Amino acid sequence: MKTDKQLTPKEQIEQLRNRLHEHNYNYYVLSQPEITDFEFDSLMRQLTELEKEYPEFDDPNSPTKRVGSDISTGFTQVKHRYPMLSLQNTYSQAEVTEFYNRVKRGLNEEFEIVCELKFDGTSISLIYEKGQFVQAITRGDGRQGDDVTHNVRTISSVPLLLRGDDVPEYVEFRGEILLPWSVFEDLNKEREAQEEPPFANPRNAASGTLKLLDSKIVATRRLDSYIYFVLGEELPSNSHFQNLEKARQWGLKVSKAITKCKTLQEIFEFLAHWDLERKNLPVATDGVVLKVDSLQQQRNLGFTSKFPRWAIAYKFSAEQAVSRLKSVDYQVGRTGAVTPVANLEPVLLSGTTVQRASLYNEDAILELDLHIGDKVYVEKGGDIIPKITAVDRDSRTNEGEKIVFATHCPACDTALVRDEGEAVHYCPNTAGCPPQIKGRVEHFVTRRAMNITIGPETISLLYDKGLLNDAADLYELKYDDLVVLERWGKTSTNNLLASIERSKEIPYERVLFALGIRFVGETVADKLAHAFPSIDLLKDATMEQLTQVDEIGERIAQSVVSFFANEVHRNFVSRLEKHGLQFRLSEDTLALRTDKLAGKTIVISGVFSIHSRDEYKAMIQQNGGKNSGSISGKTDYVLAGENMGPAKLEKAKKLGIKIIDEHSFLKMIE
Repeated sequence: MKTDKQLTPKEQIEQLRNRLHEHNYNYYVLSQPEITDFEFDSLMRQLTELEKEYPEFDDPNSPTKRVGSDISTGFTQVKHRYPMLSLQNTYSQAEVTEFYNRVKRGLNEEFEIVCELKFDGTSISLIYEKGQFVQAITRGDGRQGDDVTHNVRTISSVPLLLRGDDVPEYVEFRGEILLPWSVFEDLNKEREAQEEPPFANPRNAASGTLKLLDSKIVATRRLDSYIYFVLGEELPSNSHFQNLEKARQWGLKVSKAITKCKTLQEIFEFLAHWDLERKNLPVATDGVVLKVDSLQQQRNLGFTSKFPRWAIAYKFSAEQAVSRLKSVDYQVGRTGAVTPVANLEPVLLSGTTVQRASLYNEDAILELDLHIGDKVYVEKGGDIIPKITAVDRDSRTNEGEKIVFATHCPACDTALVRDEGEAVHYCPNTAGCPPQIKGRVEHFVTRRAMNITIGPETISLLYDKGLLNDAADLYELKYDDLVVLERWGKTSTNNLLASIERSKEIPYERVLFALGIRFVGETVADKLAHAFPSIDLLKDATMEQLTQVDEIGERIAQSVVSFFANEVHRNFVSRLEKHGLQFRLSEDTLALRTDKLAGKTIVISGVFSIHSRDEYKAMIQQNGGKNSGSISGKTDYVLAGENMGPAKLEKAKKLGIKIIDEHSFLKMIE
């Protein structure tokens, strides 16, 4: 055997890839890691360095691809080779019995039913050719879906290479992409801190994540996956159960909560067991799927116009509890949004004691017709955030006061406003409302913004002491002001001041996000920074200029214009500039920019040989152009590779749009 020094660069790269694929399988599928995180990261760094040094050995299924790319990619529609059908839902044992008897009559022979958990995520089709992951397609309308391959590559439980030497030439796996409960909770805490609406449940969060255009952000969301069906012309078995077992051996993640049942009683026992036990799972489930095990029997039973006759989904009842409404509070966030929260008598729900539930907005309160003392139904179901779903009006005593939405801010007593077309009330007193002031500072210092090591309690203390009225005041704090504070000392003071000083090196994109402009999250801030490479350009940007930026609509554009039209905000930014924060793109980033494609909209279609689609999209953006996913009268060029879509080709010719190949495009920007 060769030593590491005797291996060629290609052999070293392949060896590292194989080792990392194996460790990834052990950790994410088997939950049996054999090396430490530090050792794994060390191997990954070695591979990353070698791949940079020898780009000719690039492989789309290298473990290094799991970190994602910050190059935006649109989604193309892909036709499913096998349609992704829905299942008929059932909600009672009687309906399960009807299904079982229909199968019995339809087959008139012995059969077995496979019971497996119905995971509450977003459906996906994973396609492998010669053991390599090549494509991931969403359900879409069942006949065609979105190609989300770039995003799915970042999911660690989706193998990029299948294990074993008995893998078919072509095989397709159907499954669910999921967001674990723990990640969901962390994500919602971040969204609430940024005054973005929280996701209602992990399913919505997983679906939204899978449709993000920035796969680098997708990689940070720690999505998971479970496989529930295997398709292909060369399957290893006529048994659905055995095919799932084989999928597990090939490296796919298949739930262990799966069993074959011969009788109705065995099915009911499975349903009863998991109706309770599912609450201990790390991911959301909303039922059990029952399938005839034999693939031949499945074919014999066939389909109705909508559903397969050989499978149904049994849905668990959403867990509900009854409590009594004690009062309603109103919380004020950093953007001034006012959110009503119901205070309830404590009640046990899904294993936790619930005392508060979201009421969302005034419309939700009016729809429920809430009164103090009402007996209310509280539900989690697939949602982790408790919500009031109904009121028991028959038990109302007519003594409780009707809930009327607040007219004034609970913190500063300013009259609330509600913009036309908006569901949310706002406190307009941005400069003098304490929760807004503190909330904006808390947002400014978060790890994903300025990364200053100061918590909400300290921010509140400094505000109460008159030392902090906006984030710019952080850069004016003095050692003598801090060291005398309660429970503070030299170490705490020096750590905070050093953290504040380090934040001056944070790049412009994150500073822009830290400003807390309404509707400007991380992705939008990054797009704005690249479209307007200095704060002076952004300050003076018009609505028309802003809406020309990819993914910037009128709502975001109006928010940016309004922010910089406010003299208080302009002074705030000016003070931050004087303290040395970064308000321009770095010279390295700017050095790559040109205006050779300024004002040009380009659509990319087909397969390319010199550079990837992602690389061409980055080149268009770096040279001042705009990427578009569809051809219209505003399109200037179509960058066409091999196998360009016939519909796009026909539309481009009809509109008289110039079609250019790779060589012509590269000559344009050389």
